[in-house]
Amino acid sequence: MQPRSWLFVPADSEKKVAKALDSDADAIIFDLEDSVAAAMKPVARDLLRNLLKRSGGPQWWIRVNPLASPFIKDDLELIGIGDIHGIVLPKAESGSDVTELAHRTGSIPVHAIVTETAASLFGMLSYRDPRSPLTAMSWGAEDLSAALGASSKYDASGELGFTYRLARSLCLAGAVAAGVQPVDGVFADFKNEKGLRAEAEAARRDGFTGKLAIHPAQVPVINDAFTPSAEEVKHAGEIVAAFEAHPEAGVLTVGGKMVDRPHLVQARRVLERARQEA
Repeated sequence: MQPRSWLFVPADSEKKVAKALDSDADAIIFDLEDSVAAAMKPVARDLLRNLLKRSGGPQWWIRVNPLASPFIKDDLELIGIGDIHGIVLPKAESGSDVTELAHRTGSIPVHAIVTETAASLFGMLSYRDPRSPLTAMSWGAEDLSAALGASSKYDASGELGFTYRLARSLCLAGAVAAGVQPVDGVFADFKNEKGLRAEAEAARRDGFTGKLAIHPAQVPVINDAFTPSAEEVKHAGEIVAAFEAHPEAGVLTVGGKMVDRPHLVQARRVLERARQEA
């Protein structure tokens, strides 16, 4: 199943880890990178070694430190823990970074964060490798803003600036080209439920199938936004049924509206997503 909600949690905080585990997140990302100070990284690794996985529950992922970091070797020793589903790789700049990681970790799934450096924006097609363990790509504005030396990632109207909207679109297109899950970035204002819902729903309309979260309170909103409604499932089923009844047709009328083959592709995706969440 492709996770709808990917919840970050600092891996050095027992309290925050416990809250994350009690959430309804589809995937938990135990963070060893930005949210954990250098002196606390050994503490975080020890905490993860002693965690016990419940039956069922969310996927467990670890965000390791970047490949060039002095911390990566110790981070990857955690991969031997049987409950770890995959690795989140920050500061990825191309598919070769995923390949390099796979040389150390084998076939364990990789979720790459692909827009955190200036160079990363030019490498999206390089992730298109059928032999790669890559399963998801997401984007981030905070590190990119710092890398570019920007004073703000927002424009004068309060919306994301062009460069960051471009990064988001490149991530979406790159993930689809690579055949992996496109995951929208974080919504930093975790107390603004209305804003989160609007952003998550917009991301789903654009083609993203999941979203990063930084607080357990964001998880229900994200899960809801990326779960097809009963009305959407019904309409998708009608489109699929119509084309099954007329397999030679290129265009049909469903619910009083014209639909064509691209609508059929979209309808099948909705039904597949609904089956995953059932």
